[in-house]
Amino acid sequence: MAYVAIESDERMDEGPERLQFQSFLSTDARAANQGTTNASRGACRYISDGPSKNSGFWTLDYYQPYFDVDTKTVLRRCYTTLLPRSSSYLSAHLTPSADLYGPFWTLTTLIFALFVFSSLASSIAAYLSNPSDSSAAVLEYDFGLLSTAVGLVYAYGLGVPVLLWLALRYLGVGEWSVVEAVSVWGYGQFVWIPVSLLCVIPVPIVRWVLVGVAFVFSGWFLTANVYPILATADAKPVRLIIILLAVLHAGVALCFKILFFSYYVVKEVGPQDPLP
Repeated sequence: MAYVAIESDERMDEGPERLQFQSFLSTDARAANQGTTNASRGACRYISDGPSKNSGFWTLDYYQPYFDVDTKTVLRRCYTTLLPRSSSYLSAHLTPSADLYGPFWTLTTLIFALFVFSSLASSIAAYLSNPSDSSAAVLEYDFGLLSTAVGLVYAYGLGVPVLLWLALRYLGVGEWSVVEAVSVWGYGQFVWIPVSLLCVIPVPIVRWVLVGVAFVFSGWFLTANVYPILATADAKPVRLIIILLAVLHAGVALCFKILFFSYYVVKEVGPQDPLP
């Protein structure tokens, strides 16, 4: 009988502290476990309160967090501008962060509301002026009003808050961000959407009252949220900017009334003119 000498493993004599543990999971199980971990880390990176630090402002990834908002939140932020229950809209409704999705669609909806309801008001006024003319009942669209609405609404709803933010930054007032400024201005124009619908009523005094109500509601909302920012400036004259904004807001309200809802029912007075 032959005997074979077997050398013992030296690691057995080194104690339990040198023991190593090995995973006995299958290759598929380890891959699935690693994929779940990576997915969880990816989700954590996706949920953030601001733009990605690795993305430049010229990329879509930089603006993605500002459009990551659900419809319920946008609707709540819209109708709370009509009946504000808090003195600070920023802290009460734009937390944890302001968005750009709601203001963009609020302004875009206002553009189409002005265009469509202005065309409808024109057709109603034309029909009531001459009910016997069947062609007056046809709804006609003036696409020149659409381009006017685009320029006016976007210039006021986007351009004014950006210019105001730049001016305040230049004056050393940095209490809010440009996204918060655009968000406040965009949501503040929501009241003009239902007013545009009601201005279809062919009664001039009713239209003036509706425009006045919208001017007061939106103006009060903007003043209540902008003036506290201006008041933080060391230079007291900075607060006078609110007067300039009020005059500008009144001018925009008049433009809405005159450009889009100045249609009146015209009836012929006296005998018909015998001359062609």
